[in-house]
Amino acid sequence: MFRKYEAVIWWATPLEIASALARLVRMKHLNPQDWAKCRNLAIDLTDSCFVIQPSDALRSQAIQMVEAYDLRAADALQLSAALEWCEGAPRANVFLTADQRLRDAATLRGFEALLV
Repeated sequence: MFRKYEAVIWWATPLEIASALARLVRMKHLNPQDWAKCRNLAIDLTDSCFVIQPSDALRSQAIQMVEAYDLRAADALQLSAALEWCEGAPRANVFLTADQRLRDAATLRGFEALLV
């Protein structure tokens, strides 16, 4: 699915991925060998993406997102970064996520939001 779309990520996405993978290892859902494969895949993926950098405007928009939708801070930053990337015109743009609440908020903002 990622090869089909231009990949755009928020600046902290690599940290979020690293955190999730480490948590899976601690929970014994991922062994160290699979962790290494996943980590390398994540590095390759994030290195090939366009990255939205942090800004005061993006933070302000993320604050509005957490007030308007049932989102965690990091998810609000993801959605705000996507809106910055498309210059506030999400129609005909696809938003990929594994989080249902983030998908719902992205849909309400006008993206074609898909669960991966």
